[in-house]
Amino acid sequence: MSARSKARKRAIDVLYSADLRGVPLASALADEAQRAASEPSREASWLYAREVVDGVIDHGDEIDELIQTYAQGWTLERMPAVDRAILRMGVWEMLYNPEVPDGVAISEAVDQATILSTDDSAKFVNGLLAKIGAAVAH
Repeated sequence: MSARSKARKRAIDVLYSADLRGVPLASALADEAQRAASEPSREASWLYAREVVDGVIDHGDEIDELIQTYAQGWTLERMPAVDRAILRMGVWEMLYNPEVPDGVAISEAVDQATILSTDDSAKFVNGLLAKIGAAVAH
């Protein structure tokens, strides 16, 4: 697994844990930063994970609005928490990280959904991110 893929997984962990525990994302990020300080060998994955989570903090309302708008028949609350985390990461990468092509952001999100979530999640994540990508093509 590449360092960037590990970082995505780490970002999803932070997004998911904050959501599940009902704590502010900034607090979950600070907790992870403390843990990361004691793991210098994982610094490469931490730096990008932090960038993703900071981006979701900065653009969370817009990201959630896009997810809500294009997730026909699904509310954010109805989605599994891990799917919300994966989608938030994927939307952030597509819209706010010009270094990551949309196809890569979608593929990485689908891979994470396949590993971490339900049998139907990968297809759901793929379809939803593809719709959002087409709607906001840049």
